[in-house]
Amino acid sequence: MKTVNKNLTTLEEFKEKNYGKIGTKERDELETGYENFKIGALIQDTRLEMGMTQEQLAQKAGTSKSYISKIENNIKEARISTLQKIIELGFGGRLELNIKI
Repeated sequence: MKTVNKNLTTLEEFKEKNYGKIGTKERDELETGYENFKIGALIQDTRLEMGMTQEQLAQKAGTSKSYISKIENNIKEARISTLQKIIELGFGGRLELNIKI
């Protein structure tokens, strides 16, 4: 028989307890910050998989190494137009966006 640890909470329960329900200012800021972090992490992972330096990616995408670093380290948010250049010119890929309601 499986023992249940009553001290464990789900991520959703943790976020709701500490940041409020979806739609509150604090929760929206948390979710937005996470999405920006995810974009930076995806760019860094892809760059490393392709064996590229930040400088090489920046040259291909027409931006600076500093800007790539700031996106990867969640210091700066990437504009969609810049993100598209990084994906298409830098990685040779295609940026796809979708909307969920």
